[in-house]
Amino acid sequence: MNDQTRLFLMKRFREYYAEHPVPVPPGFTQREWGFLYYEDVPDRSRPMQMHRHKSFNSAAELNDYLKSMAPQHAYHSAAYYQYPQAPTMLEKKWLGADLIFDLDADHLPNPPKSYSGMLEMVKKEFIRLIDEFLLDDLGFSEKDMDIVFSGGRGYHVHIRDERVRTLKSPERREIVDYILGTGLDSGRIFTKATKIVEGFKGQKTTGVWQIEGFDGGIPGYGWNRRVAWYISDKLADIGRLDDKEAKKELKKYELDSKQAGDLLAVAREPAKLDKVRKEGRLEIKGNLKGFFKNMLDGTIDQFKVDVAGKTDEPVTADIKRLIRLPGSIHGGSSFGVVPLTRKKLETFNPLEDAIIFTEAPVRVLVTRPQEVEIKGKIWRVGEGVGRLPENVAMYLMCRGSAEYEP
Repeated sequence: MNDQTRLFLMKRFREYYAEHPVPVPPGFTQREWGFLYYEDVPDRSRPMQMHRHKSFNSAAELNDYLKSMAPQHAYHSAAYYQYPQAPTMLEKKWLGADLIFDLDADHLPNPPKSYSGMLEMVKKEFIRLIDEFLLDDLGFSEKDMDIVFSGGRGYHVHIRDERVRTLKSPERREIVDYILGTGLDSGRIFTKATKIVEGFKGQKTTGVWQIEGFDGGIPGYGWNRRVAWYISDKLADIGRLDDKEAKKELKKYELDSKQAGDLLAVAREPAKLDKVRKEGRLEIKGNLKGFFKNMLDGTIDQFKVDVAGKTDEPVTADIKRLIRLPGSIHGGSSFGVVPLTRKKLETFNPLEDAIIFTEAPVRVLVTRPQEVEIKGKIWRVGEGVGRLPENVAMYLMCRGSAEYEP
């Protein structure tokens, strides 16, 4: 990035902050702040330097700083400190921290090639994280969540529930492990139960398998409920195969011929599949250890939040981490770091709703040809000097693919 590009971006960032004051996060006076500046990186030959250990006493002070300094990136700590401006972590005196989850499209397995496709995929994973795990399983309230588009390739959620504020790193890792299904044990999920055999009043027999959590009419919850859903769906798929293929498929799960035949009968009986799904009950005798382990592994693969580290474990477990400031500008894209509600997240389109700069023409020298999708248009940009809408030009400049040409 040359000097004229850097100065142009700083000028436009400064003008944006002058017109759009950034809302401060709760407890902002107890947070540490950190910034990356354009003047620190005249080129890409060395890593950027984080300027941290800063604090602010008012929203006006923070916004004056953003307007005057026009940082490339702005961050605040997830943690609360007694002395946030102190130069060492020990001197800061840690008081607690929000619980942060950071999902990034860069880490998706087999991601779509297009930027828009990656953003759509990570949003679906993020919604699952919020709805299925944070709200449903863990019981957090939406009022205690701040949901944010990162301005780049993902989303953040800040959990500000008082119950998690003082959790240390090991306890936070346990939450991540739960979301990833780490440490789940099929031997503890599946237990032998009993049933009353019709025609033998009062007589009971063993050989019925029960998924924990469904006992006494309780409809199941968390991973145990997901296991029941997965087994029901998997058996239904197998039941649609012909006899030979179905039994061949079932024998992959360490089942003998009789067990495979019994399970195939369940797979082709809607009432029995319904019992698995709604009651967590599988009326098959014998040792099904291999089958249950496979079903649990399949459940985890299907339902865990499938982003690298899946939920980004270092961010979640790090009680002293800096996280991007909602309402600021992402200096790697020129997009807004957009605060959202759960309802707004549903229809949010980053390539429309996070574009904060104008369509006024800007002259640039494109150094790396590429395809850019912004505001519903696809720009196929070749090398050379030309004029582009400001929002496209700034995206390319921030990505290191173009230089400003006055």
